[in-house]
Amino acid sequence: MLVVDSSVWIDYFNGKETPQTLFLRDDAPRDQILVGDLILCEVLQGFKHQKHFENAKKLLFSFAYQDMAGSKIALKSAENYRQLRSRGVTIRKTIDVIIATFCIQNEHQLLHSDRDFDAIETNLPLQVYHP
Repeated sequence: MLVVDSSVWIDYFNGKETPQTLFLRDDAPRDQILVGDLILCEVLQGFKHQKHFENAKKLLFSFAYQDMAGSKIALKSAENYRQLRSRGVTIRKTIDVIIATFCIQNEHQLLHSDRDFDAIETNLPLQVYHP
């Protein structure tokens, strides 16, 4: 499965053309896209207008959905964060470590445009899709 991070979805909904949004729009296999609860929250909280919120929610729920957190992922995320810190890598947002850990544990690829994931990919077995 391909987890599309909120960084890509936000660019997508804002009409920003990047390699990631163009891949998402034109080439990503729709039946392989996975939306998680954390990403759903990050993306939808940014909409100012109800109509745009509803349209985005409808689109996001048209893909496979899975809860990303829980005690096992939380504990492994804490371990991963500590491991990264011991290597001198500080991730700005805990939620990114949780998303990365979810992908690692479930062997999902991640499509993103967030530099924190680059650091995670370098130091942990995160599989990133590079369009």
